[in-house]
Amino acid sequence: MGRMDRQRSRVAVAGASGLIGAALVRSLTADGHEVVRLVRHAPRGADEIRWDPEAGRVDAAGLEGCDAVVNLAGAGVGDHRWTDAYKARIRGSRVHGTAALAGAVASLERPPRVFVNGSAIGFYGETGTRAVDESAPAGEGFLPSVCVEWEAAAEPAREAGVRTVFARTGLVVASGGGAWGRLFPLFRAGLGGRLGDGSQYWSFVALHDEVAAIRHLMERQDLSGPFNLTAPHPVTNREVTAAMGRVLRRPTPFAVPAPVLRAALGEMAGDVLGSARVLPARLQESGFAFAFPEIDGAIRAAL
Repeated sequence: MGRMDRQRSRVAVAGASGLIGAALVRSLTADGHEVVRLVRHAPRGADEIRWDPEAGRVDAAGLEGCDAVVNLAGAGVGDHRWTDAYKARIRGSRVHGTAALAGAVASLERPPRVFVNGSAIGFYGETGTRAVDESAPAGEGFLPSVCVEWEAAAEPAREAGVRTVFARTGLVVASGGGAWGRLFPLFRAGLGGRLGDGSQYWSFVALHDEVAAIRHLMERQDLSGPFNLTAPHPVTNREVTAAMGRVLRRPTPFAVPAPVLRAALGEMAGDVLGSARVLPARLQESGFAFAFPEIDGAIRAAL
């Protein structure tokens, strides 16, 4: 059991208003920990720290006394069509924000014990039917290049001796946001179906397990480097479609052809149609137990 389980800790969270960040904040505060949020506006109280991630600025003094810093900030990958301008925002919001936080952490007289930085399984790019774990190299393309820069930006914290962890998150199964949040209304309306031919692997993780895994990485002082936050049994999009139909008790007769997806989504369609079969090898080796290792359970947990 980690020190954070035994006593009240002070945790700074960037991206606290996002799907994962908000759930993490709820979990930590429910257990009596003190959470300070990094915000873009003038702080309204002692539980807020001012920062401007894209400008690379953060009020480092506000981080003094924190036991952990968790960075989950970044423009949503699926929120907009991937224009050149939005791709620059996706990259900049992650790389500049991480560099600012890592630099601030490194400058502290009493740095935190751990810096958990968000990342994504987009690191691996297209894997087809090949299963990959944390030992696999980065893939090719836009998202892998973003993930490589994103993780590299945390180097100042690591060089300063702060235990640094990268949470390479998969597709989070939740009804309140993210990619899955868009699927639930479609499937509830009986309009859900496979995307393309449905053979592409989706490496999912229940929101409950995502938060539990982040806390596990925060608390275990012997863990550092990259960890895949994905359930141990990736499934194809065809299997996801069948599971959504089963759990929601709705027909899933429709299929969205690949050319239609490409026309609607542009370059982002490659990410939707791409296959990422990613395994949480290091997380499982560390003793983490998933509450929802199978897709049906993860979907039910999100309802």
